Amino acid sequence: MRLEDLNIDYQTLPGAIPAWRAQIGADRLQPVCAQVRESGGRLLALWGSDERASGQGFTLHVALTTHPGLLVLNLALDANQPVYPDISAIFPQAERMQRAAYDMLGLFAQGAVDQRKWMRHGCWPEGQFPLRKEFDFTQKMTAGLDAYPFIPVVGDGVHEIPVGPVHAGTIEPGHFRFSIVGERVLRLEQRLGYKHKGIEKLAETMDVLQGAKLASRVSGDSTCAYAWAYAMALESMTGVTPPPRALWLRALLLERERIHNHLGDLGYLGNDVALSFGFAQFWILKEDVLRANGELFGHRYLMDRIVPGGVACDLPSPGKPRLLVEAEQLEQEIGTLRAIYEEHAGVQDRFLTTGRVSPDRAAKLGLTGLPGRASGQAWDLRAQYPCAPYNELDVRMATHRNGDVAARAIVRIEEILESLRLTRLILDKLPEGPIIAPVPSTPAGAFGIGMVEGWRGEVLIGLQAGADNRIDRMHPHDPSWQNWPVLEHAVIGNIVPDFPLINKSFNLSYTGQDL
Repeated sequence: MRLEDLNIDYQTLPGAIPAWRAQIGADRLQPVCAQVRESGGRLLALWGSDERASGQGFTLHVALTTHPGLLVLNLALDANQPVYPDISAIFPQAERMQRAAYDMLGLFAQGAVDQRKWMRHGCWPEGQFPLRKEFDFTQKMTAGLDAYPFIPVVGDGVHEIPVGPVHAGTIEPGHFRFSIVGERVLRLEQRLGYKHKGIEKLAETMDVLQGAKLASRVSGDSTCAYAWAYAMALESMTGVTPPPRALWLRALLLERERIHNHLGDLGYLGNDVALSFGFAQFWILKEDVLRANGELFGHRYLMDRIVPGGVACDLPSPGKPRLLVEAEQLEQEIGTLRAIYEEHAGVQDRFLTTGRVSPDRAAKLGLTGLPGRASGQAWDLRAQYPCAPYNELDVRMATHRNGDVAARAIVRIEEILESLRLTRLILDKLPEGPIIAPVPSTPAGAFGIGMVEGWRGEVLIGLQAGADNRIDRMHPHDPSWQNWPVLEHAVIGNIVPDFPLINKSFNLSYTGQDL
């Protein structure tokens, strides 16, 4: 599909990825979305901004992936009646994003079937919207309980099992309501968004450099992905190109983040099927990687290592041989553990056909990232929109079509092995030179977009500058927004005890979609 075929006026957004921005009217939103969908494109993110201070009312932002690159549609909405046409019939994954846009800003998706509150939970007064500029988040707020209307399933022998929102251990809250017959799941309905961290509102109190630290803490297990996406957005607004060495180091850090998260998940998957040996062995490997991170880069989880303009630390001279030895050892260990997982009858009995999402359903519902690739969705930003240095690395996507727990485990293993291959290439090609460039002041009103393939999937940051180098609006988007609703479908027809296994095979972020 060519952008010219969409019948819109668009402008090129500067930056590391191919991106365009278009101002459209309400009458063009649904037709453009339908054209993008028919040509194989997807909805990546939907959010709003309050621009009434500049006399422009509200703006709805819709980020779409197209064959040429990222297309951001901007739809101006009336200051008194901010209404726009529903697009969830075109992109089902838009439903929760639209509900959140109403809860936070009062932007109403006209014609949407589901108008229930998503983020509010009765935590601020009815009729108030936290992301409107006049909202005072320091006020003491009182509001009644928000009686959420879960959708009931009725019939002979149907029972409900409520789980959460409080869970054991250090995990964010989430409520899961199962409708079952016997042990078979007929329906799962989620309710998330309990934390109300206030990240987007807090960003409005910060300058653009302070915002980088905040962005890297949206979802701590994806700190490198969020930090790079934020830096990419800010660098596009200021015309900064990080030094070549910094870009290669960013890729090294991002791949290490992918490796340690996949190792941890493979251990948890073993634990969920009572293979404690697999849990212990994969977590030993993860701990080794985290210790190396701490010793070489100063932080086990690599937080604040990627910064606007480049990186905050260099690879010390002993680092290269150590990482090469680590890569060799990991490959051997993972090869052994993969054979154990694939030959263990109990593991395969629990993994195979469990929590299956067919390629057709995955495409229809917008499943993305690792779970998407395990269901035949060949989509990876490192391959589709490769920014430097990925444009020199020829990333090999790991894809499968079975879409079950087994496929998601295999994709994790293959992605670790690919990250180890990329690590060797990065270390071999790592250029000399500085690791950071100065970032000038940001022009008021400038808009930037950053997008990075994190270990869960694509992470996006939309950033708009205000006066005096301040942030006017920051929207971080996690791929879990798209994937949580698909988990509701994946569990249907499975037994209740398999839910923890299916859930872990997706391993979605509660906090990444609870801003």
